[in-house]
Amino acid sequence: MKKKNGLTKVYFKDGTPESVGRYKNGVRVGPWKFYLRNGRVRAAGTFVAGKLSGLWRWWREDGKPLQAGRFVANRQAGLWKRWHKTGKLMDVGKYVDGRKVGVWKYYDPRGALKRTQDHWSR
Repeated sequence: MKKKNGLTKVYFKDGTPESVGRYKNGVRVGPWKFYLRNGRVRAAGTFVAGKLSGLWRWWREDGKPLQAGRFVANRQAGLWKRWHKTGKLMDVGKYVDGRKVGVWKYYDPRGALKRTQDHWSR
């Protein structure tokens, strides 16, 4: 069976884009975008050898941010942020090898700090 190579565009049944990116020998590589049915970008980031790598961002249907953070070989790494539907920050903290580490801050939908939590590395 021939492996996918080159630019690939996938569409929802109604003809709107679902995803756009490249394959090399059947593996996702380079920048990719994934779309919501309303045509807005749902997620965008880069694949290296088929694994999530570097900065990835996700958005809600209304275009407001949902979350953003980095990956190293498919595992969350470094600073991550998530946002409430209100657009205010929900939480922020760091990951190491896919696990929360250090002090994370959690906010209510109005943006007021609710609590902090120290995540010890395991």
